Amino acid sequence: MSMATETGDVTGTKDKDYNLIWFTEQCLSNALRLETYIQDAERDGDNELAELFRKAQSDSRKGAERGKALLGARMRG
Repeated sequence: MSMATETGDVTGTKDKDYNLIWFTEQCLSNALRLETYIQDAERDGDNELAELFRKAQSDSRKGAERGKALLGARMRG
């Protein structure tokens, strides 16, 4: 069975649920990674780049918050 056709039979988690968990984790991870990028840009005095990374970090945080809210609602039933 290829990974593309896994529908929860192997993992016990439906694709859509796994995808939501994965999305939330990736948003959180991205927000953390972007903090390093912001610091690097600021250290080099590149405010334009730092601002781009801040915007991306804000978007990642928003995605994570939406994902966490949806996960919570689905876990409560």
